[in-house]
Amino acid sequence: MAEQHDRLPHGDGTQSLLPLFVWLSPSFPVGSYAYSHTLEWAVESGDVGDEASLIAWLGDLMLLGAGRNDAILLSHAYKSIAADRADDLDEVNELALALSPSAELHLETSQQGRSFLDATLAAWPSPRLRDFEGEVAFPVAVGMAAAAHGVPLSATASAYLLAMVQNLVSAAIRSAPIGQSGGTRVCATMVPIVRNLAEEAQNLSLDDIGGATFRADLGSFHHENQYTRLFRS
Repeated sequence: MAEQHDRLPHGDGTQSLLPLFVWLSPSFPVGSYAYSHTLEWAVESGDVGDEASLIAWLGDLMLLGAGRNDAILLSHAYKSIAADRADDLDEVNELALALSPSAELHLETSQQGRSFLDATLAAWPSPRLRDFEGEVAFPVAVGMAAAAHGVPLSATASAYLLAMVQNLVSAAIRSAPIGQSGGTRVCATMVPIVRNLAEEAQNLSLDDIGGATFRADLGSFHHENQYTRLFRS
């Protein structure tokens, strides 16, 4: 199934992957560095304080929460563009926005999604890339762009999830007693988890979306009341 998705639309080998290196790099103007997806609160509360606890926290987020859900949403947005199903795309985007458990996490996905789509429309225009008038969730925007430009779905989902991990590791380095070497080890540990999750998500339906990261979700409400904050979520 994954190989079939990679051919919708078909890419041209390594060249088709190059946009991902730009779209998901820290320099792309989406402001990912400003968000920690409640990790800052997890550090404040003592849930994350070293490499082992960071790996456990990230693993749960990827497999039981936002990572898995974003990968499913990205895949369905991709397939909607590939099959020219505008109504399906609207459904995916509405669901993606509605899944945000707090105002901070809603801002995190909608602001990054809007910024990503605006930047991509300006630099990588395509008649297949739709410009939403209202809010657009980040994974939906990335899935749309990848399908519109023939970037393989498997690579897109993997790169998106790994970029999420790297951004959160960067947030951990800035807010927790974790150094750059430790952060690099955490990223390396997460690679096989990301790869397997990206492949699995391509074959899951919207009904498979769900989560069990309740403490992180509740942390998104507590975060706005922290005495000091480096991040917007």
